[in-house]
Amino acid sequence: MEYLRVTAGVVFREGRLLLATRRPGGHLAGLWEFPGGKVEPGESLEDCIVRELHEELGLNVLTPQLSFSVKHVYPQKTVQLFFLRCECPPDLEPVGREGQQARWFRPSELPANVVPADKEVLESLKRGDWNQEDTGQTDRIVCLDAQLTGQLAAWLRQE
Repeated sequence: MEYLRVTAGVVFREGRLLLATRRPGGHLAGLWEFPGGKVEPGESLEDCIVRELHEELGLNVLTPQLSFSVKHVYPQKTVQLFFLRCECPPDLEPVGREGQQARWFRPSELPANVVPADKEVLESLKRGDWNQEDTGQTDRIVCLDAQLTGQLAAWLRQE
């Protein structure tokens, strides 16, 4: 089974969270997700998210910070997702460069059609269900920075 390391950007602006759709024609096309992508060999997680958000959405990421990770198993692959809190200049709007949509959401506006791994993350964080240590369990959030993880969890509980 294929094993992938993937980064996902947690980007906020004015109380809204950035999500993007998967590009047309690919795996899970059209579903919403935290924007990001595959880590290249020899690439750091921080360099990956900077590269991916620029390539996909034209965003310049400043000071990405690792927040939490989760392992998700799909029928054909296992994905280890690393979520990084990203700051971007406020004057730049995301533009889908690969045919995808990008949109800012308030907690009450989050779409129902979210990729399975990210949907589980959103639900777990809203419940306050995460670990401080890696137990090896699938779909269990491993908190790497309690403050950053807690900020997203608190945001999700706003209605």
